[in-house]
Amino acid sequence: QVGYLLRLASQRHAALFHDQIPAGITPTQFAALIRIAQAGQVSQNQLGRSAAMDIATIKGVVDRLRSKDFVQTHADPNDKRRTMISLTSSGAALVNQLKGIGLKISEKTLAPLTPDETALFITLLRKLT
Repeated sequence: QVGYLLRLASQRHAALFHDQIPAGITPTQFAALIRIAQAGQVSQNQLGRSAAMDIATIKGVVDRLRSKDFVQTHADPNDKRRTMISLTSSGAALVNQLKGIGLKISEKTLAPLTPDETALFITLLRKLT
């Protein structure tokens, strides 16, 4: 069953993630931090779309990251209804640390595969998503 195999692979990756990422940072927070770093500044709605999270989930993630002083929010000067999000200095420092750790986690997750298998696997995963 493909679902079973995907779950096993996901559990393996999650275990590697939890062993390497600093305590208190969840996979959804990790994804949001990386997307904010890539954008520099992003609206909450755009962040949710780019991190593949619904509105309620991304709001909770942003609230938790803000409470940890990793992100700051402010109203968009051109549209007061829009909340803009950016990294704080401590959030930027954390992202610099997380990028390297994230690469190591990916390498460990894919370690059983040859380089050609890894490339094919990534291509196939992108096709599925």
